[in-house]
Amino acid sequence: MTLVQLGRVPSGPEASVSIEEGMDFSAVLAETMGEGRALPPPPEWDEPPADLAERARRAMYEVSDPEFAISIADLGLIYGVSADETIGVVTVELTFTATACPCTDFIKWDVRDRLLREPGIERVDVEVVWHPPWTTARISERGRRILEDAGIALIT
Repeated sequence: MTLVQLGRVPSGPEASVSIEEGMDFSAVLAETMGEGRALPPPPEWDEPPADLAERARRAMYEVSDPEFAISIADLGLIYGVSADETIGVVTVELTFTATACPCTDFIKWDVRDRLLREPGIERVDVEVVWHPPWTTARISERGRRILEDAGIALIT
């Protein structure tokens, strides 16, 4: 269990919260909203991953969007993944569906947490990018099927 210091609350004492390793904030949010939904399994690939960056890219299919049962990879939020295999550092470039997305910190936590469970990854840097802006055109064909199965219509 990791202890995270939240800092001083205006007119209150310092607060801290215990966060379990492997906690999926997106799933916690969905559960509190009364949405019991499971993230579809990741795609099946014909070839093993070529390198650490590809392993990390594939792991993003196991990170859920907080609002829908779809991975951030299928949603098109991952703009790039690079890795320095000699020191085990992975950099993920990702965006969000809106600049005012209230779940940015949850998603970044889930990305880091998932990747740090991957053998060979010692550190994860998450870089938020806004260009090009995210649009529904970035959603994968698999993601479109997942959303349609959930009753969500996409207009492109």
